[in-house]
Amino acid sequence: MILAVTALAPPASAADVTNDDVTFTNGGVTLHGTVVAPPGGTKLPGLVMIHGSGAHSRDDYRDQAEAFARQGIATLIYDKRTEGYSQFERSYSTLADDALAAVSVLRKRSDVDPARVGVWGLSEGGWVAPLAASRSSDVAFVVTLGANGVEPSRQQAWAVENQFRRLGMDGSLVRMASSTMFRQLAGGGVFPEAHYDPVPVLKSLRQPVLGLWGAKDVLTPPGEAVRIFRESLAYHTLRVFPDAQHQLRRTTDGFDKLPGYAPGYLELVGSWVNHPPAVSSADAPPAQDRPSTSVTPLAWYEPTWLQLAVLVFLLVAFAWYPLFQRGAGARPARWLSATGLLAVLGFLVVDVLIQLSMGKGLGPVVAGRPLPWLALQLLALGTVAATIATAVAWWRNRGLRLGVLLTGGVVFVPWAIYWGLLGV
Repeated sequence: MILAVTALAPPASAADVTNDDVTFTNGGVTLHGTVVAPPGGTKLPGLVMIHGSGAHSRDDYRDQAEAFARQGIATLIYDKRTEGYSQFERSYSTLADDALAAVSVLRKRSDVDPARVGVWGLSEGGWVAPLAASRSSDVAFVVTLGANGVEPSRQQAWAVENQFRRLGMDGSLVRMASSTMFRQLAGGGVFPEAHYDPVPVLKSLRQPVLGLWGAKDVLTPPGEAVRIFRESLAYHTLRVFPDAQHQLRRTTDGFDKLPGYAPGYLELVGSWVNHPPAVSSADAPPAQDRPSTSVTPLAWYEPTWLQLAVLVFLLVAFAWYPLFQRGAGARPARWLSATGLLAVLGFLVVDVLIQLSMGKGLGPVVAGRPLPWLALQLLALGTVAATIATAVAWWRNRGLRLGVLLTGGVVFVPWAIYWGLLGV
């Protein structure tokens, strides 16, 4: 597919752009934005910028919009919706309809060529922008930055593992944080769109797509994304910037963000939108130190409600046997009660810290384990030892109180294995 190229007005100077505030609605929600454009233009191409994940205002993309406007592109930036969008609720379908409503605004402007209005999407927007284009022929082209060819859960697990390995962590904590935790979040309904598959949408597109990635991206698996886009899209231009991170900012290792964008990025978008090439082309996929892995749905024996029930049972069972109890079996029982409670409560605290800070707040790392996790693993081993000793005491002097505590110790073992506390 080739877009018709129309003569453009001369490019604006660095400070010579106009800003027109606009509003548009989708599903009863009013969205506010700004069209940044060169003054006096006619038959301009248009570009709607779609946000990455999280809360964003139009100002987050204003510098890029101004750069595109200086290249003769009328660019619409808007404040991302807050209604119906949060950590626990979001719909790519709704976000795509927001973008289409913005496309309609641009197409109606007197200085814009309605046949040359497209969408630009960063990160999460790399799922949303193709979806919007697949729904409407009003979208003439698609530009993506740091887009994924894999499911959100798979991308997020890969990104989290990168963060933990950067901090020197390895082993069972990394596996728990990048796999088990995400599987439970998705199964519990607090990871919306976790298993969205972008490939069918990519295969359905007939508009040209400009896909851009940083070779040092640590949030999106860039090598896999380039391969999937190349194999799925009918008409594509795929480019990789060697010293750029997820947002195509300059970087040394993918984690830091140096001033400025990757050299040539802004100019490439401008030239491609104004003069889209007639044939497809793609850079070689960048190297990844490891592939992403699928985050599978929960099996029948591990639903989130069952995990919560087990957690409550363990807390009750370990608190059942008073620490001051005397008599046969009192010493191992006290140890089981104490170590079990500390292990379970400590795991809850560490789990919250992991989700809030992605491992950065867990302190020094020893042998690939942060000290709090190492302490939890030692407590888990102590709980297993105390369970064995309590089993011997219960066999000699059977009773309900000791039996409930012992049952908690027995249940603790598979629970601790599942969550990595007894893993290497």
